[in-house]
Amino acid sequence: MKNRVTALVLTFFLGGIGIHKFYLGQSVQGIFYLLFCWTFIPSILALFQFIGLLLMSDHSFNLKYNNGF
Repeated sequence: MKNRVTALVLTFFLGGIGIHKFYLGQSVQGIFYLLFCWTFIPSILALFQFIGLLLMSDHSFNLKYNNGF
């Protein structure tokens, strides 16, 4: 079971290198974040994803990342 608070913390502190993507089970996207981290584009995307996760309800998070559990 993935936790929304853990995903938020990983996105905020390590989102620029894609660690949150690996945690959320999106490994391919995580690899792209690692490959392009030197461009700072992943950091900008992680900021938007952090805001999205912050505004997302627990129910929506569970539906999307925990297969509805």
